[in-house]
Amino acid sequence: MLPVQQNGAFMKATTDQSWVALALCAGDQPDALFVQGAQQRQVRARCYGCPVRIQCLADALQSEANFGVWGGLTERERRAMLRALPEVTNWEQWLRTSDHPLAEELRTPAIPRVLAKVRG
Repeated sequence: MLPVQQNGAFMKATTDQSWVALALCAGDQPDALFVQGAQQRQVRARCYGCPVRIQCLADALQSEANFGVWGGLTERERRAMLRALPEVTNWEQWLRTSDHPLAEELRTPAIPRVLAKVRG
C-alpha cells in the first residue's frame, strides 16, 4: 500500500491491479470503453456480467476517472456519486459494505439508477 494525498488527507491506496486481468474487457481495444451515447448502453450491459465490476468501479471512483465506462457507470454517473458522497474515502469498502441504497443497488447485477439515487 502506498500513501496517497486526497483532499488534504493521506490515505492508503493499493497498487494491486491484478483484478484487471480478470475483467471481461481485458482483451478489448481500450477505445471500446470510451464511447458516447447509445454505445455506452452496450458497454455498460457487458459490465454487469463482469466478475470484477466492483473493483473496476471502485478504482475509477478512487482515481476520479473522468472518461469512459468503468464498472458499468458513465463518467456523468461517477461525477454525481463523487459530488453526492464526498465523505467516502474508500470506495471499494463503501461499495461492498455500505447499507446506502445506491451501494446496495450497485451490488446487484443490473444497471442502477445512479442519478435518481444521488439526487433523491
